[in-house]
Amino acid sequence: MKSHDELPRWRSLLFVPANSERFVDSAIRQEADALQIDLEDSVAQDQKQSARERVGVIADRFKQHGYGVIVRVNRPWRMLVRDLEACVRPSVDAVTLPKVPDSGHVRAVSEVLAELEAAAGMRIGHTRIIAMVEDPEGLENMPRIADADARICGLIVGAEDLAVAMRMAVDDDGLYVPNVMAVAAARRANIVPIGFVGSVADFADAEAFRGRIRRARRLGFEAAFCVHPSQVAIVNEEFAPSAAEVEHARGLVQEFEKQLASGKAAFRYKDRMVDLPVVQQARALLARHEGIQALASRDRK
Repeated sequence: MKSHDELPRWRSLLFVPANSERFVDSAIRQEADALQIDLEDSVAQDQKQSARERVGVIADRFKQHGYGVIVRVNRPWRMLVRDLEACVRPSVDAVTLPKVPDSGHVRAVSEVLAELEAAAGMRIGHTRIIAMVEDPEGLENMPRIADADARICGLIVGAEDLAVAMRMAVDDDGLYVPNVMAVAAARRANIVPIGFVGSVADFADAEAFRGRIRRARRLGFEAAFCVHPSQVAIVNEEFAPSAAEVEHARGLVQEFEKQLASGKAAFRYKDRMVDLPVVQQARALLARHEGIQALASRDRK
């Protein structure tokens, strides 16, 4: 079980194809919390090696500009090992593993990462893992995947690939249950639930996307992958507590401490009954607000 303080506070994770200098240049002008170098779906098969060779330079550049740095690697083992060899370096905070079938896959990757970290003279465990569940096997094993290894910091359902594997539409009906399952698995393992109910590729309608992110936060998600820069500001805003929410939470916690000092554990605050679970939610909101404020204060060069 991992302490939540150890987990990244990223809200927006923006994809950046490793083989596109234009997108790399654009990424460092965005307000994303983390930049995710992609070696998988956005890179053609005949460009995999050249993209892999660029990871170090890109990651170092992103880190120098103050971003969290993630690399999404490929799934087939021969490609995956080569990707991991390119990824293990101080500037890479985490790798995203696609199509994770079970906990054994995560542990095997963790073992490879440990060998590479040791060879590089790095701290063992430096490279975190975000697990993507994208098929029925992964869906069945999601709770065990989420808790498979101390490196895991986040869990996400890959909507497009899951829809292909399940032969279902990429819509709310099919994706609601898998996403709620992901939140439950992530919370049980004390890692970050990433995502929303819908396709990450739907970015043209900004207000519709905003609605999806608002719903995601209500469901318990804390972050989302972004495939287009226009999604970043929406994700950052909607996954952060509003000023009104922060003010309300502070007042509620202060009143709770006052009431508790007088021997009361339940009381009325602004026309609502309050007891310990309500206070715990308020405290969690304030902790998240403080974490996001710290993230926003990073130097961006």
